[in-house]
Amino acid sequence: MLPYQIVIFMLAFYGVRALPDEGKWDYNLTMEGNHMIVSKSLYNASQIFVKVNCESTQDTPINITIGWIVIQSPCWDYSDAITLGRDLLESSDKTINDTTYHRARDRTYTCDDHIILDEAKLQKNQQSLEKAHPIYIVPKDGIYVLIFRVTGSSPSFNLGVHVEMKNDYGYLSAADWPLLPFYGVMCILYVIFGLIWLIVSFMQWRDLLRVQFWIGGVILLGMLEKATFYAEFQSINNSGVRVQGAMIFAEWVSCAKRTLARMLVIIVSLGFGIVKPRLGAALHRVIGVGLLYFLLAACEAYLRITKPKNNQTKDLLVASVPLAVLDSAICWWIFNALVNTTRTLRLRRNEVKLSLYRHFTNALIFCVVASVIFMLYAIKVHRVVTCLLVWKDLWLEEAYWHILFSAVLLVIMILWRPTNNNQRYAFVPLLETGDDEEEEQLVNDAYGVKIRINHQRPNSPKTHSIEDDIKWLEENITSDPTLPVLDSDEEVVNTRFEVSKMQ
Repeated sequence: MLPYQIVIFMLAFYGVRALPDEGKWDYNLTMEGNHMIVSKSLYNASQIFVKVNCESTQDTPINITIGWIVIQSPCWDYSDAITLGRDLLESSDKTINDTTYHRARDRTYTCDDHIILDEAKLQKNQQSLEKAHPIYIVPKDGIYVLIFRVTGSSPSFNLGVHVEMKNDYGYLSAADWPLLPFYGVMCILYVIFGLIWLIVSFMQWRDLLRVQFWIGGVILLGMLEKATFYAEFQSINNSGVRVQGAMIFAEWVSCAKRTLARMLVIIVSLGFGIVKPRLGAALHRVIGVGLLYFLLAACEAYLRITKPKNNQTKDLLVASVPLAVLDSAICWWIFNALVNTTRTLRLRRNEVKLSLYRHFTNALIFCVVASVIFMLYAIKVHRVVTCLLVWKDLWLEEAYWHILFSAVLLVIMILWRPTNNNQRYAFVPLLETGDDEEEEQLVNDAYGVKIRINHQRPNSPKTHSIEDDIKWLEENITSDPTLPVLDSDEEVVNTRFEVSKMQ
């Protein structure tokens, strides 16, 4: 089972959901912190807006000099673009237009409330997406970095800078925009799953198995998860800012869905309701593992949301490593339980249930193989390259795992769907037939070897009649003249006592 553990360990790190980029930022610049850097992936014709307000703490006027540059990064990693942009800001104060960057001329303003920067010229077929005019219009799709710098004649100033980057569809970045319609489609898909499952369960409500209630719970949480993610992306697209409370709620709903899904696969693999009428002591282990997984996943999600996107701290690593180890242990438990359950069904020669579990095992194996193939592809295309150019496909790294999970859930729904013959999958106690040859054949079929079973049947007790007992007493018990003569009642009691011992 080691390969499966490695796969799940990699999956725990690789399948982490990235937060969508915002569309609005606010900064306060002073003489000490006199610059800011904003980056975002943008589509063609996106517009960048900058609003500046300056406040002075002294009575005399203060002059400030503002310079800014917008530079396009050819790679997803824009660190080189930041270095180039800073060099261009230091080297010249003239307006420079290039195919990959736009350098605005340094201008001096009086620190007096609102400051209007140089505006971009709109084409005849273009119009501003806001009331104010943009300072820059994106000429083509790409990763753009805005570097803003201010210097003053006196340190007694506070410059408030408000930045917006917007496209005609909203504030979402070009890398995150495809996820908005994707979550909308997935939400509709889970609604369809839920309606179908509700209808077939209502039609067979008298014969429902316990496992089928768990499946309904996973569908409900999956529907809620996709709805919260869609609402989160829609909110950011409309307002341009992230609401931290809503994001935490969405992530915790996702953690609950993943926890219940893992518990469902575990109890199905253990044969709950199919091979075993109850889980017994394993139920406490399943609940304990589920609670532990939810706590670790919730902590990891909270740290990922509250920390910046590129902040690589040890806190997030401390929460991610135990989660990966627990996922590996759950994977090993699932496949080990499947082996034991399948062996039990082969011993009982229950072909209906055995076929059910064979299809379920094949679905899990397909899931593992598909995960490995996609991870290797994504690592080769998106991770080991020095300059990532196909950044528009990054949203597939997140969408793929939702699609794969939905596919596995659909397989489970088909295999464990409520039908007229629902009770043929329910647990039935194994009756002892007493046929030695049949039991020997069962063991041979299950283990693939010939095993001779010798049964030692208990000897049936011999039946004795009362006449035989009395005859035996007359032959073996003789009267002794030295003993006192017993009363008749006492003799009868003694005789019955001896007879009872022989029986």
